[in-house]
Amino acid sequence: MGCQCMTPINAIRCELGEGAFWHPTRQEFFWFDITGRKLHSIAQSWDFPEMVSAMGWVDRQHLLIASETRLMLFDLGTREDRTLCALEAENMLTRSNDGRADPQGGFWIGTMGKKANQGAGSIWRYHRGELRRLYSDITIPNAISFVPDGSSACFTDTVTQKVMRVALDAEGWPKGAPECWLDLGPENLNPDGAVFDAEGMFWVAQWGASRVAAYTPDGQFLRAVTFPAQHTSCPAFGGATLSDLFCTTAREGRQNATELDGATFCAKDIAKGQAEHRVIP
Repeated sequence: MGCQCMTPINAIRCELGEGAFWHPTRQEFFWFDITGRKLHSIAQSWDFPEMVSAMGWVDRQHLLIASETRLMLFDLGTREDRTLCALEAENMLTRSNDGRADPQGGFWIGTMGKKANQGAGSIWRYHRGELRRLYSDITIPNAISFVPDGSSACFTDTVTQKVMRVALDAEGWPKGAPECWLDLGPENLNPDGAVFDAEGMFWVAQWGASRVAAYTPDGQFLRAVTFPAQHTSCPAFGGATLSDLFCTTAREGRQNATELDGATFCAKDIAKGQAEHRVIP
């Protein structure tokens, strides 16, 4: 599928757009500018004292938000927050990056070096008050996503260009060792944020390639939606029928940035998405 000559959803341009998210009860789209320390919706923005990168919904009013140093419960109306747990707060070199709620009510979150330091990051899972490190020696954690039946999770360390897959137990904890499910190295593609749609197709933003690409459950390329910005970073399905594909982009790393770099886009009627799972704090 070629570029739909789409226009940005609004005038906001992010240095590092990420964390695309359609809130299922508010019927509202959210996204982050990580280095800009902002959470955006189409109607308003929220500023934070440190970098923020990913979210899950707890109820209509409250979000779980991952920041440089913690997971917090954030009230969209009052703008007040409460710390749920520290997240590598003692390590000033790292920040949060990609994250997503799982079908069992947990929340997976990746950390990374602020300068993409090799192996400085980890992938963690927060579940009912417990934060547990799942994987270490990660450089750029991304593509955290879950198949529709909740039986497995995917994630990547972007620099490896490989998407890993791991089986989950009934409580949502990994069982067994992760295995490479999708190797994008031969095409020199860099996996970033990702979601599974309702039919189990895997949609992954490919940093530097101006597109979100879809792969079948057995890892075969299906199609791609292209966007008029090079650094596509995170997709989300949203809209009234969850069939619109939103995608954040970044100006970061663009020496000759265009007016559309860092914009957020929406491609209409692409596929049927899954609703984001609720976090049980």
